Amino acid sequence: MEASIVKFWEILKDVWNDGYMGIEFNAIIPALAILLVALTLRGVFTRFVVNRLIGLTRRTRNSFDDQIVDALEGPIRFVPIVIGAYAAIEISGFADKEVLNGMSDHIVRSLIVFNLFWGLFCLVDPLRFLMSKLEQIFSEEMVSFTIKVLKGLVVCLGAATILELWGIQVGPIIAGFGLVGVAVALGAQDLFKNLISGFLILAEKRFHVGDWVLVEGIVEGTVEKIGFRSTMIRRFDKAPTIVPNAVFADKAVTNFSEMTYRRIYWKIGVEYSTSVQQLQAITEQIKDYLIGNPDFAQPEEATLFVVTDSFNASSIDIMIYCFTKTTNWGEWLSIKQDFAYNIKQIVEGAGTGFAFPSMTIYRGKEGADIPEAFVPPSEGVGKSTQVSTNQPHGNEGEG
Repeated sequence: MEASIVKFWEILKDVWNDGYMGIEFNAIIPALAILLVALTLRGVFTRFVVNRLIGLTRRTRNSFDDQIVDALEGPIRFVPIVIGAYAAIEISGFADKEVLNGMSDHIVRSLIVFNLFWGLFCLVDPLRFLMSKLEQIFSEEMVSFTIKVLKGLVVCLGAATILELWGIQVGPIIAGFGLVGVAVALGAQDLFKNLISGFLILAEKRFHVGDWVLVEGIVEGTVEKIGFRSTMIRRFDKAPTIVPNAVFADKAVTNFSEMTYRRIYWKIGVEYSTSVQQLQAITEQIKDYLIGNPDFAQPEEATLFVVTDSFNASSIDIMIYCFTKTTNWGEWLSIKQDFAYNIKQIVEGAGTGFAFPSMTIYRGKEGADIPEAFVPPSEGVGKSTQVSTNQPHGNEGEG
C-alpha cells in the first residue's frame, strides 16, 4: 500500500514538472493568472485611456474626434488582453519550446494584427460624418453601401494578413474562389441582375425610403427598405411586398412623393336646361374660388382651367383642372372636399342643377306607328295569286 502511494506521488511530480508538451504546470498556472489579471484590469485600463482621450477631444469644436473615441472603445479594451497573452507566453516558456515551431510568436502577432484591423473596422463608421456631403450627390443608401464595402475590404485584408503570418498563401485561395465564382455566376444570373439593379437604384436616386411609389402591374405603396437584391414596399393595406430589384429595370415606376403639386381633375355635368348666362356664372365663380386661394397653385405656378368642355349624352360638362399645393393625401382630401362643397353651392346658386343619365321616350299620334298587317295569298291550282299592298285589310285581288 505504501509503495503504491509513493508510485502515485512520483507520477504526480512527473506530470507537474513535465506538464504538457514540455511546459511545466508550475509555469502554466502563473501564465493563466496573468491572463486573469489582464481580463480584470482591462475595464480600468479602458476607462483610464478613454477618459484621457475624451478630455483631449473636448478641446475641439467638431464632433468627429468624439465619434472616433467612441468607436475605438472595443479595440482599446482588447489591448490589455494582447499584452497579457504575450506576458503569459513568455512566463510559461511556451515561446522557448522548439516543438511548437514559433507558434507562440504567430499567436501574439495575430492578436496584434487582429486588434489593428478591428480598430480600422470601427473607424469606418465615423467616416459617415465626413461623407455627409456626398449624400447631396448620392443617396443615403448609396453612402451606406460604400460604408459596407469599406468594412468588407478591411475584414478581407485583415484575414489575408493573419493567414500570411501563419504561412498560408492567399493567392491560390483567391484563384480558387475565382473559379468557383465563374461557376456560380453562370447559374445565378438573376441574382447578379438584381444586385446591379439595386446598385443603380441607389446611385440614380430613383426613390428613397418613405416614398410612395407605383410599380406598373406589380404593387403600389410606401418604400420601407432598399436592399441590394430586393426592395420591400408596404402596400396601403399594410401588407409588405418584396420586389426583386430587376423588376425596376423592366417596369415603369411612378414616384408620387416627388410630385410638386397634386392634381384635381373633374368633369361636372349640369342640366341641358342651363342657360349660357348660368354656365358663364358657374365657371367664373369657380375661377374666383381658385384664384388667390392659398391651398391651390396659381396659374403662374401650375395649369389651371375652368371651362365649359363638352355636350355629353345627358349633360353639359364643365371641366375643372387645377393643382393643390400640398401633396399629402389627407390634406389633399380635405381641400378637395371643401372645394366640392363650394361647387355644389355655386351650381345651385346659379339656379340650375347637376345632370344625371336619363332617357326620354316620345309618343306619337294614335295609330301612326302601327304596321300594316300582312295577308297571306290564297292557294289555287294553275292560278297566280297577288296581294295588293294598297288595298285595305281583308281585300284580295286576282290577276
